[in-house]
Amino acid sequence: MERRAGPTRPALIVVDMINTYDHEDSELLVPSAERVVPVIAELIGRAREADVPVVYANDNFGRWRSHHGELVDTALARPHADLIEPIRPDDESLFVVKARHSVFYETPLSYLLWSLGVGHVVLTGQVTEQCVLYSALDAHIRHLEVTVPRDAVASIHPHLASAALEMMERNMGARITAAKETDFTPNGH
Repeated sequence: MERRAGPTRPALIVVDMINTYDHEDSELLVPSAERVVPVIAELIGRAREADVPVVYANDNFGRWRSHHGELVDTALARPHADLIEPIRPDDESLFVVKARHSVFYETPLSYLLWSLGVGHVVLTGQVTEQCVLYSALDAHIRHLEVTVPRDAVASIHPHLASAALEMMERNMGARITAAKETDFTPNGH
């Protein structure tokens, strides 16, 4: 796919936030998710106001017959529904189901972003040192600009999250910023 000439629009990617939190390490992840959910909700609101695509890229948790509505309903029926409700997809949100760490691996996300004229992804969600890191690398190798608001990504291990953010900035040219500094204008940073 050729990159389009001229200004490219951004997209907000929400990684793995539709979650039941009934998995290994969730007791370490939940406090971090509680801190970032309000920040992600604010980013989603700003993106929607700016007519920026909001794409949820979410693990299917091994349920190969599942679809995005079922994933949302299941997460809302669990004890941590309060982490889902403020950021739940609306009717305009796009949704990509993934099976591995990267939002790009074996998903239609590359084509979706290309078809929307997106050349800049803002990655939010969880887990910084896993899925966000691998997604940033895959975005970088696809020649997409990457922004990661440090206060809009949740982690299991804060020291690994710090290292992951440094790697994204240093090795992938990602812009690591605060959510309030995230620019949703074409070619914005």
